[in-house]
Amino acid sequence: MAETAAALRTVAHNVRAARTRAGLSLDELGRRAQVSKGALVALERAQGNPNLATLVRLADTLGISVSALMQGPPEGRVRIVTADAVAPLWTGPQGGEARLMLTTSGPAPVEIWRWRLEPGEEYPSHPHQAGVTETLSVTAGRMTLVVDGTEHPVEAGQTATFDGDSTHTYRGSGTGTCHLLMTVHLPPGPNSAP
Repeated sequence: MAETAAALRTVAHNVRAARTRAGLSLDELGRRAQVSKGALVALERAQGNPNLATLVRLADTLGISVSALMQGPPEGRVRIVTADAVAPLWTGPQGGEARLMLTTSGPAPVEIWRWRLEPGEEYPSHPHQAGVTETLSVTAGRMTLVVDGTEHPVEAGQTATFDGDSTHTYRGSGTGTCHLLMTVHLPPGPNSAP
């Protein structure tokens, strides 16, 4: 419970700081991110329980990574993260989950995610900001990647990449659990050199 409260305080601080840097009011951020002002007020007060879709919309609107909303100050030159030390940001109805393992630093960060999808389980993602590229590498099982309504089967040993600014869904398919690693390549932020 204490870890959850600490994580929420970190998200609250980071959202408020990013909103202030962007010069956005609560009303304007809420309008652009399609998040109610009440939810933003609660979030900036470290109250509530924002879901993955809300965090993605806020991060995209603020031009930062999801993990930038969740990370505290850097801990050193090398970071090693174990999957069980990171809470899932999404949990499916049959036990699937998505964990944001870490994000690289630099002007164009990359998020590293671990996903587990059970057969038939799916996560529909909102389109990201222009310039975001996703790469999915299936390590076990199979999934269906749906981009702009077109289904693409992806099996163990295969990797798919696509522009994340279109509607997309990840769906477990086949008879067993699908395990995959996802990278989300973010465009350089507004403070980056060209």
